[in-house]
Amino acid sequence: MATDYYEHLFGVRGKVALVTGGTRGIGLMIAEGLVRCGARVYVASRKPEACQEAESTLSEFGECVAIPSDVSTIAGCQELADEIAGRESRLDILVNNAGLTWSEDIDKFSEKAWDKVMDLDIKGPFFLIQKVLPLLRAAARPEQRASIVNVSSVNGLKPSGLRNYSYVAAKAGLNQLTAQLARDLMDEQINVNCIAPGPFQSKMTAPLYATPELEEQVRAGFPMKRWGAVEDAAGLTIFLSSRAGSYLSGVVLPLDGGATNI
Repeated sequence: MATDYYEHLFGVRGKVALVTGGTRGIGLMIAEGLVRCGARVYVASRKPEACQEAESTLSEFGECVAIPSDVSTIAGCQELADEIAGRESRLDILVNNAGLTWSEDIDKFSEKAWDKVMDLDIKGPFFLIQKVLPLLRAAARPEQRASIVNVSSVNGLKPSGLRNYSYVAAKAGLNQLTAQLARDLMDEQINVNCIAPGPFQSKMTAPLYATPELEEQVRAGFPMKRWGAVEDAAGLTIFLSSRAGSYLSGVVLPLDGGATNI
């Protein structure tokens, strides 16, 4: 009986999910958690080799299909949406995780550095949502709302020592876009929330743990003295996408071990 109620509250078994940037870092963590909990998960990434590797790895835990795609362009968003629509009649969960950062001195910061980050980190999520909206609408119902989870960053909440100007602008914009979309899609039974990860090990944060000595020094500065784990990223996403989190929409949740507020 307790197991049944747990599944009722936190279950995502049988749901269809799409995770962009799902072949590495936080995206792979989220995808793994969803697969392990019984969702049918599609992961998207630009590199076919990375897609093949992620699909092979995640398929050991459940259902996973990887689709090479570029969501930094509207055409790429449409192609990915069409691919999902050709396979599924609905989409219960969309995780907009694909993103990149670029750090450069303010005097040298280029238009390329601005546009490339903006295209992937803020334009991509909006237009992918637009293109898969029919599938999200098909999944949405009052007793179990469809879920969009945008992955922002603590850098979108407060300044850091990094000179990643286009990244912080894009992530702050994604936070506000989340709130606007949550309002506009409220009556369509679609929730839109945002998680803002802090210290997780990924390609973006690799310079912070380049050596064991540096990693130890960096980690000592975290309030919880540890990096974020698979369970942290996947757990919050699953909560927001389950019945337990269905009364939340339009919120930005720091996923940073207390770093933002402590």
